[in-house]
Amino acid sequence: MYLRFYLNEKNQRVYTFNFFDPSQNATISAHPARFSPDDPFSEQRMKCKERFNLLPTQKAAPQL
Repeated sequence: MYLRFYLNEKNQRVYTFNFFDPSQNATISAHPARFSPDDPFSEQRMKCKERFNLLPTQKAAPQL
């Protein structure tokens, strides 16, 4: 069984094992996406993020 969730009227997550919420809308998986340490495309993703300045180290520090 997979843990799933839906958002209630207060925009809070309600966890369930059902595939549909009480109003018959589909629920969302509560598990993160699969990750492979042998990811063959990580280098290309990092280069693309670096090119478009999307890396966390390329962003300005948050103002406190």
